[in-house]
Amino acid sequence: MTMIRLRPDRGGDTPLQILCLGCHSDDIEIGCGGAVLQIAAERRDVMFHWVVFSTKGVRASEAECGAKEFVDPSQMKRVILKDFQDGFMPFAGADIKKVFEELKQEISPDIIFTHNRHDAHQDHRLIAEMTWNTFRDHLILEYEIPKYDGDMGRPGVFIPLPADVCEKKANLIVKTFRSQSDKRWFERETFMSLMRLRGMECNAPSGYAEAFYGRKLLL
Repeated sequence: MTMIRLRPDRGGDTPLQILCLGCHSDDIEIGCGGAVLQIAAERRDVMFHWVVFSTKGVRASEAECGAKEFVDPSQMKRVILKDFQDGFMPFAGADIKKVFEELKQEISPDIIFTHNRHDAHQDHRLIAEMTWNTFRDHLILEYEIPKYDGDMGRPGVFIPLPADVCEKKANLIVKTFRSQSDKRWFERETFMSLMRLRGMECNAPSGYAEAFYGRKLLL
């Protein structure tokens, strides 16, 4: 069995490499935006790699804007925006696998943020599966996306966050992804409430946290 090694401080001159994967234009920001903001603020020796698989029209512009809002350009190695059709990704599996294989040749991340393998959305599940299939010796943290399907589970990895970071995350999401404003769940209160719940579960000092599923960790 492949074990995953947690390396919070690599030392030397090699920046921490973080790969963020999202199906849709707002997934990374919703799922791990707080962690991204906090890591970017605390670790200047970090480089982010940002990949969004379904970005068309205004959603492409929003995805590009989201990456810039959450990560300083000096800390962003690459932003890759693909245009796979929303809801149909399982039927484009071969082409999506090629994207992962290209990523594997370009980067060996210290941390990967990706979708949860038990997510109710078929696109999300595919990206989670491809992540594990491609990066077999890496620290992978699966984030959660609130939705009508009610697929919230019991994550076991928590990142406590300051309240102001959570406020910034929620405000940026609502400001950046205006195309989603007609969805009743797409509200600042939704994002703050989930982080408050996860903060309660891990006894975070601020009361707020993001939660992840970590299948394999080597400490």
